[in-house]
Amino acid sequence: MTDFPYDEAFSRNLGWVTAAEQARLRASRVCIAGLGGVGGIYMLTLARLGVGAFTVADFDDFSYANFNRQAGAMVSTLGRSKLEVMTEMARDINPQIDVRPFPQGVALNNIDEFLADGDVYVDGLDFWALQIRKAVFARCTAQRIPATTVAPLGMGAALLNFVPGRMSFEDYFQLEGRSAEDQSYRFLAGLSPAMLQLGYLVDPSRVNLAEKRGPSTIIAVQLCAGIAAAQVLKLILGRGDVVAAPWGLHFDAYRNKLKRTWRPGGNANPIQRVLLALVKRRLQAG
Repeated sequence: MTDFPYDEAFSRNLGWVTAAEQARLRASRVCIAGLGGVGGIYMLTLARLGVGAFTVADFDDFSYANFNRQAGAMVSTLGRSKLEVMTEMARDINPQIDVRPFPQGVALNNIDEFLADGDVYVDGLDFWALQIRKAVFARCTAQRIPATTVAPLGMGAALLNFVPGRMSFEDYFQLEGRSAEDQSYRFLAGLSPAMLQLGYLVDPSRVNLAEKRGPSTIIAVQLCAGIAAAQVLKLILGRGDVVAAPWGLHFDAYRNKLKRTWRPGGNANPIQRVLLALVKRRLQAG
């Protein structure tokens, strides 16, 4: 649709951004790996912000198990490609969006191609996709591409930014050389040093990191979308305070709490080692 009135469609953003900044968003490319829980709604939120180009990757199809939290999961989309559905939805917001699709997902042999021309990387990978996640974040560090991850936890969201010149993903999480199960616990503890969500986990048996399963809510996913989009805006426009690891933020709508976290040394921090032991004991007891 060549005659789509972009300026009119996104004119209500003006005031919070200038006309020149809106043009910058239009000319920007955001890379999102994973279009399920958070990734799909990230794409739609950023499309409404006026971001003009996306590189997106996902190899999965929608199923009933996605209905509680994924923006594209509906009866009409059952069995359809998440990438195709979310691209259609984003183009229904802005038909001029440039989408570079990776329908086979992100793999070790295509990370550089996936990140090419990207202004920001936003993590939407499944929680347990730790090997490819480590590789993507490592390439972001090497290519000086800012990267954002916002974890949907309970009824809240926990933010970490990894920006050029600051602490890297591996330096923070320290996953290398650990067992798959231990990496999962370390990733969870690193994402959520405040652990606000554990206080209202009413059925710990629903969490089993060894079996790669855990509960989720649309509440958390929606919160993640707003937080992630704000990070993308600040990183692309180069204004506003960007909280970078080892600093983080965790807001929990159920607990009515916002925590600013600081873990120098990441998971090597003595406080984190204690937290990791507590999290393991709490979840394994369930």
